[in-house]
Amino acid sequence: MTDILRIFFIVILLTITLAAYFLVIGALFTSRVIKTQSIINQTSGRAFGLGLVNFFFFGLIAFVMLSLAENAGSFVKGVLTIPALLILAFLSVLLSLGLTGMVNVLGERLFSDLPSWRRNIWGTVILCFACALPFVGWFLLLPYISFVGIGASILGFFQRNS
Repeated sequence: MTDILRIFFIVILLTITLAAYFLVIGALFTSRVIKTQSIINQTSGRAFGLGLVNFFFFGLIAFVMLSLAENAGSFVKGVLTIPALLILAFLSVLLSLGLTGMVNVLGERLFSDLPSWRRNIWGTVILCFACALPFVGWFLLLPYISFVGIGASILGFFQRNS
């Protein structure tokens, strides 16, 4: 029983911190998040495919580099680990921008009458609890929104300003 309560409080605390994180990302990188959000609205299927391919391609490269670094000497370990960590950091940045755009899209669709910061908070809460759903949220919803977010972020870098 205490494990269930502990997990519940962890999910609530993570939801609060993610809401604050997405608010900050949305405030600091407004134009990038708006581009990502518009791509999610327009071509989410294309963004999903691009995000899936890029995640597995760069994730596999980072995984192989970290695996090779594990059994190498100290100099080679550093040479292989640093680029792998840079690749993972870049994927994390793309995921952060993509999830912020996804939260904004969700907030706009569900709570169009609220101010934007409240839409962002409620979108984060709904998305966090939906992704916390066992099996369906973990293995279907979370990868889907992650791949769409990564793909939309990548497409946002190449979208022309109109």
